[in-house]
Amino acid sequence: MNVALWIAAGALALVALVGGVSKVFVPVEKLAGSPGGEWTGDAGAGVVRGLGVLELLAAIGLVVPALVGVAPVMVPVTAACWVLLMIGAMVTHVRHGDGAKFVGLNLAYLALAVFLAWGRFDLAPFTA
Repeated sequence: MNVALWIAAGALALVALVGGVSKVFVPVEKLAGSPGGEWTGDAGAGVVRGLGVLELLAAIGLVVPALVGVAPVMVPVTAACWVLLMIGAMVTHVRHGDGAKFVGLNLAYLALAVFLAWGRFDLAPFTA
């Protein structure tokens, strides 16, 4: 179970890192022209950058606390927060008519985050 949870954390951290870097460093106009990124054209640059920063923090919070052994409870807390972020992402994609593909992808990330949060809170928590 521990290995599966580490894989889930690593996969979600990679998703968060890629999403965060793109939202923070890629111009909003370019993001708005990419598939699934059309919503960024309607959002302010500050909103897009803010979400990117949250995703970068999530990438850190999903793995670093457990790796360094400082406040490892932040891993499942971050995963629970990721669930909320994915709910918002699904709502946004539905409202912008981006199609089921992006909603399904966000749903998969949400399921992985639920597994990680549940696993690290209950099934295989980090011990001090």
